[in-house]
Amino acid sequence: MLKRPNKSPSNGSSSPADGRLDHIPLLNILSGKERERILHDLTESHYGKNEFIFREGDLTEYFHIVKEGTVKCTTSSPGGKECALKMLLPGDLFCCDAAAFAEDRHPGSAQAMGDVSILRLKKKTYIDLLRRNPEAAIEVIKYLGNRLREAQEKAKMFALGRADKRLAALLVDLADRSGVQEPHGIRLSVRVTREDMANMVGITTETAIRIMSRFRQDQLVAGTANRLVIRNIIPLKALALS
Repeated sequence: MLKRPNKSPSNGSSSPADGRLDHIPLLNILSGKERERILHDLTESHYGKNEFIFREGDLTEYFHIVKEGTVKCTTSSPGGKECALKMLLPGDLFCCDAAAFAEDRHPGSAQAMGDVSILRLKKKTYIDLLRRNPEAAIEVIKYLGNRLREAQEKAKMFALGRADKRLAALLVDLADRSGVQEPHGIRLSVRVTREDMANMVGITTETAIRIMSRFRQDQLVAGTANRLVIRNIIPLKALALS
């Protein structure tokens, strides 16, 4: 387990990455020579719970990759209410990768949900790499295409889906991405509160609490935010797809 120094990201904690690129999308297809070149430019930074990795409106200077921990991407409404867009797990490139390619500012913020380790790569370094590696560039196109499809599916769900359907879809997605199979079900390895769930699916916290209580009564889920277990994922999947 990586030992994290008790420092804010502004004061230190940048060190060469350890080269575990096999689990990082958009980097795992690189040749040995290109990996060596990338490793010289990758830095690692550590953040504590609720610290911002970047804020909405900041310049897009780096590509960020979650190495350890969980990050949430958020945006703010005109009235100042925070909306959680998604949770990011180890291996995810975030948060505004399309904005980084467009030389734009971040349209959202990225915030640590606990102790996290983040790999950073300068935008110019990665774009130069893509120029040298057409196969890697094609993978990036596929990656951004998948992100666009996800955004379209989410917009469709928000427009047409019932609140319980949205919440079921979120739980199924988290189980697929972070679930650990245990005797009594699938335990989520990330901590997610009812408020986080509500923000990510566009419902009120009160509605999320009410639906989760019903899911618990129906023995679909068990536990708390710190240890949430999906007890029966088949009905949840059926509800999400209904």
